[in-house]
Amino acid sequence: MDKTVIYGKNAIIEALEQGEREFNKILISDNSRSDAKIEQIKRLAKQNGVIFQFVTKEKLNSIEPDGKHQGVIGLVAPIKYTELDDFIEKNRNERTGIVILDGVEDSHNVGAIIRSCVCAGIKGIILPSRRGVLINSTVEKTSAGAANHISIMKVNSLVSAVQKLKDNDYWVIASDHHAEQNHYEVDYTDMNFALIMGAEHAGISKSLLKLSDFKVKIPMLTNFNSLNVSNATAIILFEYVSQLCKKTRGNKNE
Repeated sequence: MDKTVIYGKNAIIEALEQGEREFNKILISDNSRSDAKIEQIKRLAKQNGVIFQFVTKEKLNSIEPDGKHQGVIGLVAPIKYTELDDFIEKNRNERTGIVILDGVEDSHNVGAIIRSCVCAGIKGIILPSRRGVLINSTVEKTSAGAANHISIMKVNSLVSAVQKLKDNDYWVIASDHHAEQNHYEVDYTDMNFALIMGAEHAGISKSLLKLSDFKVKIPMLTNFNSLNVSNATAIILFEYVSQLCKKTRGNKNE
């Protein structure tokens, strides 16, 4: 059985009560709303800050085809999430880069982005609890194990998270193809930065764009459709790496 899936009422109640598993979300059948154990699961989920969502029986059957789910399936993260406050405090005395994914919906893209982040020395990734993909087995596999080498945070509000980062001396950079500034015109090495990358089709929300200190674009030589979000993230992050390498070489030559 997939270790990132728990099904059955008693199994999920036990996991919630023990608090040893990190849930991404709990899926509940529309037909189970009046069930006493489902009510207990909902109550425990609220106590533990776990999101639950009502879905069709067909959706549950697509995840657990044998029909043993009893109307409820828990999607469990294969990693332990980090609290944003703990991350900020731990890295307070170091130059730090973070990537924020605003509603990226493809697990393979998220996995590829995590891999690029680790290679580029980025210390943290922030994901929204409700919109986009959280860490699942596909993300972990696509990241080639990188998901275990970086702090990953899930937050209920990206706006609140970004504001908290700004209050703690982070500069916020939004990747936006409408921007006037090119991505290589920002000095990433002289600040703590949080790079926001938008969803595959919707881009970055207006509320996050308003909070951004810089809006940057990747220049392209044709009018073809925009880059894949994982490719775009890698391009911007390795501009940061390039700047860092140049600065390191410059300091050695002084």
